[in-house]
Amino acid sequence: MDLADKFRGTRCLITGGLGFIGSHLAARLAGFGAWVTVVDSLIEGYGGNLFNVEAIKDRIRINISDVRDQSSTNWLVRNQDYLFNLAGTLSHIDSMTDPFTDLEINCRSQLSILESCRKFNPTVKVVFSGTRGEYGRAQYLPVDEKHPLCPTDTNGINNMAGELYHILYNNVYGIRAVSLRLTNVFGPHHQMRHSRQGYLNWFVRLAIDDQEVPIYGEGEQLRDFNYVDDVVEALLVAGAEPATDGEIYNLGSGKPVSVGDSARAVLEAAGTGRLKQIAFPEEKKKIEIGDYYADFSKFTRATGWQPKVEFADGLRRTVHFYRKHKEHYW
Repeated sequence: MDLADKFRGTRCLITGGLGFIGSHLAARLAGFGAWVTVVDSLIEGYGGNLFNVEAIKDRIRINISDVRDQSSTNWLVRNQDYLFNLAGTLSHIDSMTDPFTDLEINCRSQLSILESCRKFNPTVKVVFSGTRGEYGRAQYLPVDEKHPLCPTDTNGINNMAGELYHILYNNVYGIRAVSLRLTNVFGPHHQMRHSRQGYLNWFVRLAIDDQEVPIYGEGEQLRDFNYVDDVVEALLVAGAEPATDGEIYNLGSGKPVSVGDSARAVLEAAGTGRLKQIAFPEEKKKIEIGDYYADFSKFTRATGWQPKVEFADGLRRTVHFYRKHKEHYW
């Protein structure tokens, strides 16, 4: 599929568009010649960063707005060909200490966005970013889309509801929608000021600053990782391919890595920092999911997508980016 030809001249709205994945997606779409509008609330600590779109700011439209504001969303969705719905809170810990904010953004706002589409733009194609957190603790590995959903935290429950609203509106109202369940996405443009949105970015910061990189116990839990460029490719393919309407897909790498080995890979990429083993904090142990890695063959069969960037190569690119631009992220 020629994605440039598919998206050239189209109107694309990206919620969470100043954040990690959204900003990469905006750059790719702008490069195709799409008319791109990014929406972001720039709430402190959530990951929105104007520097993420500095290189393309003259080729996109930036709207500082909160997805909880339905009157703004009603206007923003009009005349859009594609809506990449990436706005959401990502912290498992925060969702447990502040569950109502997580509910508002990851659940109620998703329903609000879909209502705006139903009333003002029912022909738009919506691509939703789900999460592997919807599965909770794996009952078998690799986890496929038939695996039971049993989240271990509020964030997973609210994302599950937000995702199912999209599929419901596809099935009942004909609002074409697809969900990709993401897992441990890494790369440039991630927020680096705290560790509550995933551990790998925090490991990268600590290593660059020549600090101790902590792992809990032996760090034996398995994870799979996707470099951000591969995830952007998947979002674009999901949007462009009609066969994805009404479907839910896993993303993954097919190459699980333990937490301990991922920490050692970060240290190798950075050439600085050192490993430290610590006890598992009780509040994190309660929501720890154990081993997780995905079977993404359903998405490959539907679209041909395969991850291309190797973990070590992605880490080298990530470390290089932050060493060059750390003043905008630290």
